[in-house]
Amino acid sequence: MSDERLRRVRDRVRPFRDFPVPGVLFRDISPLLKDPVAFRTLIDLLEDHVRASFPKIDLIAGLDSRGFLIGPPLAQRLGIGFVLIRKKGKLPGPTESVSYALEYGKAELEIQTDAVEPGQKVVVVDDLLATGGTMCAACELLKRMKAEILECLVVIELKPLKGLEKLNSTPFYSLLQYD
Repeated sequence: MSDERLRRVRDRVRPFRDFPVPGVLFRDISPLLKDPVAFRTLIDLLEDHVRASFPKIDLIAGLDSRGFLIGPPLAQRLGIGFVLIRKKGKLPGPTESVSYALEYGKAELEIQTDAVEPGQKVVVVDDLLATGGTMCAACELLKRMKAEILECLVVIELKPLKGLEKLNSTPFYSLLQYD
């Protein structure tokens, strides 16, 4: 992976102190999405990684909502389909859902029951891995549907929050890591 290309992406991630609550350093990808050269570079890097890692892949599954920004262009480049994993109540038709714990309370994710066929090889995509709760819940949904999860793929990993530990043995890749 080219250091120049990685730097172009990293330079477009903007930090915001004390957002959404005091003590948090938020990593904002808005400048990355706004810059067409940097965004194309991001998709190039993710495509290179996926192609080098997996000779056969059927679907990209994107997490609500920033996974919807990264997943479709990546899936299009790979010539495969994209499926949505959404917050509860946002998908029409029959769905499979899973509840998961948040720091204060709980949330639910769901996927349409016909989105993934048993045995399909899936890469799960989101912008960021923090505590890992949402990604772990998405993997649980896909496992219930008997998909083969090849990897969880994110742009940013916030290492101090130890989200990777929640993923157990699920393969994981992050383009950028922050301590």
